Amino acid sequence: MIKETNNKFVKLRCAKCKNEQVTYNRVSTVVKCLVCNEVMAQPTGGKSAINARILEVLE
Repeated sequence: MIKETNNKFVKLRCAKCKNEQVTYNRVSTVVKCLVCNEVMAQPTGGKSAINARILEVLE
């Protein structure tokens, strides 16, 4: 039996420069925008605190 998890990848859009990038929904380090260096997601010990617009949840 294969156990399914609720962990998924999400596509985010930076609020500052509108850059899109994909990250995990449970990050262990701070995720910054690759273009403008704005913080997009922060670890909280569980699900991430996301500071950007979620465009899509990827399976």
